[in-house]
Amino acid sequence: MEHGSLRTLVRDVADFPTDGVIFRDITPLLGDADAFAAAVDGVVEQFAGVEVDRVVGVESRGFIFGAAVAYRIGAGFVPVRKPGKLPWAVVREEYELEYGTDKLEIHRDAIHPGERILIVDDVLATGGTAAATATLVETLGGEIAGLAFLLEIEPLAGRLRLGNRPVRSLLQFT
Repeated sequence: MEHGSLRTLVRDVADFPTDGVIFRDITPLLGDADAFAAAVDGVVEQFAGVEVDRVVGVESRGFIFGAAVAYRIGAGFVPVRKPGKLPWAVVREEYELEYGTDKLEIHRDAIHPGERILIVDDVLATGGTAAATATLVETLGGEIAGLAFLLEIEPLAGRLRLGNRPVRSLLQFT
């Protein structure tokens, strides 16, 4: 399946989660076995040849893609979660999204100094979630090998918040 045809399986939902926001719903893509496989393979291909020790998946749809990518490249998987969801000592980072603020947490022992980390999430919008996740990884001594997204909403300029870190997105929405 071509990457361009994946776009047809992304549904626009107006005014979700708040008025004025267009939510890019990927559940139709996830429900199509060929499309899901193509999306995972596309992310893996974008970082072919890059050394990765662990893949970090961001709650919640980042878990879906991150775990699949980790499996495909033979790396460990680390979840980054909303507050109160992890059962052990955590590091927390607060960040801004396009419609408010939120916090993310990671276990203090999830990443070791010098490990190469690929951060995976479904959407790059304003970059707040991705930047907060990168900060968590770097706080624990991890090195960002890259940030991978299924889709990027280019007008929101999320890449700008990620500095010089390698960023790849499979689909771009303008």
